[in-house]
Amino acid sequence: MKKRLLALLILALSGTAPAMAADELSLGQTLYLPVYSEIWHGDRVIDGKHPQKSLVSALISIRNTSLKTPIRIFSARYYSTEGKLLKEYLPKPAAIGAMGTSELFVERKESEGGSGANFIIQWDSAAPTNPPIVEAVHAEIKSGNYALTFITSARPIQPDK
Repeated sequence: MKKRLLALLILALSGTAPAMAADELSLGQTLYLPVYSEIWHGDRVIDGKHPQKSLVSALISIRNTSLKTPIRIFSARYYSTEGKLLKEYLPKPAAIGAMGTSELFVERKESEGGSGANFIIQWDSAAPTNPPIVEAVHAEIKSGNYALTFITSARPIQPDK
């Protein structure tokens, strides 16, 4: 029993886990993707209110996981921490072929989004298919020995009626 518990703990800490059941096929979804245009870190500064913050870029990767069926991304809206719509990244729908990837990019200098920025991404398909994998890779890389990178993942939400 102890060995099995230790093995499960090692799997959990290593970031790998046994394969999970595949999501159900879908004709489309609305996805919520947390994105950080800045992160807070370190100790609180002299005013005692906020710690230091660093701006980061974000590469949004939308990956069609179907071996046969194309999908269509028809909206990728970027919102600020306050919920203000900052930009629609897709002025017109974009098709992603089977096993293809579409990418969006939020520059490091874009600080209006803040630490609670997010994307609402909407996709659909002509036939039931695997949902796409949508992630944001955040990075701040400086010369020398400094690099900050992390990933956030999208989750399906129910659109408001």
